[in-house]
Amino acid sequence: MVRLGAPDYLKLIQANRFDVSYAGAEANVAVSLANYGIETDYITCLPDNPIAERCIMDLRGHKVGVDHIQRSGKRMGILYLETGSNARPSKVYYDREDSAIATVLPGSINWKEILKDANWFHWTGITPALSENTAKECLKAINTANELGVTVSCDINYRGNLWKYGKKASEVMPELVAGCDIILGNEEDCEKVFGIKPESFDVESTGGEIDQRIFISVCQQMMKKFPRCKKMAITLRGAINANHNTWGGVLYNGEELLESRRYDITDIVDRVGGGDSFMGGLIFGLLHYNGEQKALEFATAASCLKHTLKGDYNWVMVQEVENLMEGDASGRVKR
Repeated sequence: MVRLGAPDYLKLIQANRFDVSYAGAEANVAVSLANYGIETDYITCLPDNPIAERCIMDLRGHKVGVDHIQRSGKRMGILYLETGSNARPSKVYYDREDSAIATVLPGSINWKEILKDANWFHWTGITPALSENTAKECLKAINTANELGVTVSCDINYRGNLWKYGKKASEVMPELVAGCDIILGNEEDCEKVFGIKPESFDVESTGGEIDQRIFISVCQQMMKKFPRCKKMAITLRGAINANHNTWGGVLYNGEELLESRRYDITDIVDRVGGGDSFMGGLIFGLLHYNGEQKALEFATAASCLKHTLKGDYNWVMVQEVENLMEGDASGRVKR
């Protein structure tokens, strides 16, 4: 998507110019992984026009592979962002109907060719929300990955404002998620899409304090519903106000619930893309560290740092994340 953000904490109705950048859930994950040195390809459809060309240049500049991007359709989707402050929340407005990816033709993407040398395929619940065609292509990709023995991960990423083509997320998502080895969600995703929630928990009244252990029931219910799943991760955000959140995560492997360090994030620069940066960190951590606890800590630290960066992408490198994991949160100048 093209991301158009109102600058300087302005409301959209006040803005007479926008900060232009590019965004998208799967693209955000791809950029994170490329920053960590992972060879990554991004699959989508973009129109043949200068704005899409600039987007491809942006991805290529982050060392994300773009050779499999299909040129079709007439327009890119747009995300309008209004960054909140204190008691005023951030707001996102989508303009994605009839975008290039939403109008993808079923069968037009050769998933066997694309995935033949891959070892990991990641998708999010935003893609099948766009149209029936994108849902069909997403299912085909998942099934192909399963056939080829490619690890499949997903971020449930429920966006109620995007499901407009006559089907609910609860109707479409179960078949897709059933093919996943690793699932990421949050308390809202699991409840609104699958009706699964922790007991005695109200996200609106956390005051920034969340007992991570209560989410073991969510993980257990999800893994029972989706037996292929080997690991279930949940991001936990405690919203004190728009500028001050607590942040952490849990990872359940079917036997034990691992809990991350909790971060107190004040003076948030941009929280959009935080979940994607967590997923990128988790994939990297699971591929490169011995031990799931360290993978979880890398994901949480990476996404904590993302909150300090403007834009959807997480620009941090491995060493920066590991420094925070080791306790270096002083913010002192590095010389």
